[in-house]
Amino acid sequence: MVKITDVARHAGVSPSTVSYALSGKRPISEETRRRVEDSIRELGYRPHAGARALASSRSNVLALVAPLRTGIHVPVVMQFAVSVVTTARRHDHDVLLLTQEEGEDGLRRVADTALVDALIVMDVQLHDPRLPLLRDLDRPSVLIGFPAEPDGMTCVDLDFRAAGERCVEHLARLGHRTVALVGSPPEVYVRRTAFAQRVVQGFTGAADRAGMASSVHPCEASPAAARRAAERLLREQPALTGVVVHNEAVLEPLIDAFEQLGLRVPGDLSVTAICPDELAASLRVPVTSVALPSAELGERAVGLLMRKLDAGGEPVPGATLLPPRLTERASTAPRAAPGA
Repeated sequence: MVKITDVARHAGVSPSTVSYALSGKRPISEETRRRVEDSIRELGYRPHAGARALASSRSNVLALVAPLRTGIHVPVVMQFAVSVVTTARRHDHDVLLLTQEEGEDGLRRVADTALVDALIVMDVQLHDPRLPLLRDLDRPSVLIGFPAEPDGMTCVDLDFRAAGERCVEHLARLGHRTVALVGSPPEVYVRRTAFAQRVVQGFTGAADRAGMASSVHPCEASPAAARRAAERLLREQPALTGVVVHNEAVLEPLIDAFEQLGLRVPGDLSVTAICPDELAASLRVPVTSVALPSAELGERAVGLLMRKLDAGGEPVPGATLLPPRLTERASTAPRAAPGA
């Protein structure tokens, strides 16, 4: 590994002069600075994080605020985290992952200590109490999610309203007339989490426009809850032939429960989902789904932050909505004729 002393020897200066060239703490001549920079490039020297921070007055650290609240599907959150971390590394930044539910206090604590240059905030609520502080901070931020009033914020997300619509429209084209949404755990709706609310809006709106009978059922993330949901749906909607699932943890248990109750998928019941592609494709009955693009959303969020950190950069868009992409698989089919 190349050390600062190697750079100093190569450039014919003292190690302290190399340090000053990196940090800018003391003036040095332009000729000396060029010699140091040439030696750094020729030797492939990489200053440690502290030296880089001194030179730029930045920490080169991003905060990823991803509170692990009840009802959150942790494997999906981790997919977002991996995308943010790997993209940040390509920009020579590290990531501080904050999973505690600390609200405004946690954001203020991190900002006040100058630990991070910027923040990515997840699990956004429609009326998120963190927004006033984020608007006032002297550090840029990007939300993965859209609050009800996103003015003054930079937001990126899947268009979850359109995703709910896309699933219903697919079932409508196949002739289904009675559909249900098996959604996130109840506490997610109680918090008015933005993505879950928008799926419900898209689902119900598309069903109403198509003249379909529809219902929405929050579901705890357990096989037992999936079984109870299946029993309730068949009891309350005996004409049910189409289901949209927005709850990764119960997707497979729900299909199993319907089949144990005598409904074949897709012969008697078509199932669509909003979930990661790899989950939908891996099940015993591969599920028609709208992909949850966690990798692209993480990349977009970091890219927007890098542009905001670039003092000379162009203004970034306030809203970035990714259109839903539905992949047809084996879990959906035309509605069987009555009595067939």
